[in-house]
Amino acid sequence: MSALIRKIARWLMLALLGWVAFSVLVVLMLRVVPLPYSMVMLERKVQSLMAGEWVAQQQQWRPLSELSPNAQLAVIASEDQRFPSHRGIDFIELRRAIVDARRGDKLRGASTLSQQTAKNVFLWTGRSWVRKLLEVWFTLLIEALWSKERILEVYLNIAEWDDGVFGLEAAAQHYVGVSADQLSAVQASRLAAILPNPREWSASHPSAYVERRAQWIRQQMDNLGQGYLKRL
Repeated sequence: MSALIRKIARWLMLALLGWVAFSVLVVLMLRVVPLPYSMVMLERKVQSLMAGEWVAQQQQWRPLSELSPNAQLAVIASEDQRFPSHRGIDFIELRRAIVDARRGDKLRGASTLSQQTAKNVFLWTGRSWVRKLLEVWFTLLIEALWSKERILEVYLNIAEWDDGVFGLEAAAQHYVGVSADQLSAVQASRLAAILPNPREWSASHPSAYVERRAQWIRQQMDNLGQGYLKRL
């Protein structure tokens, strides 16, 4: 019996090492290869097919140099202002979220752009400890193997902005009718404002709450300044 247990343990260890090596190779490859698809895009496609619906997906890859600096800054101001300095996990924001929750405030997320990128590219939506542990693993991998510019580039190209709308280029054309390199600060702030709930909120017809959120994002953009992007 002990020999069988050792054999099973050895096979499990080999499987784990093989999975680790494979995930590292995939992340290394994606340092330079444009992503034609993401796991969240695949999940949405499967969900639509299971519901008997057909949702055409729009996504067009653009290098970071062709994405509006206003949009880059708006997303960082909205989602992760310590993005240039942390190593994937923002322990300062995480600690604040825990303190706020203990005070009885509404539970809020503390996910960084790196974590959101890891989740969108490699994992599925929803909440579970397994998914969270995998999210941490892939977050640490992309932080170690990609540049900050690459993480931001991938995030902006695969983020969900509406049903079937993925990436900044598709979002800019969908909501504003312009290319992603032409977004103004106001347009970019409204796009960033709906990221927490893109399938319910609209950047072209913002609610009063979304508009207030967009105004707050523009204030944060002014505080950070365009030179902030040079820190990436």
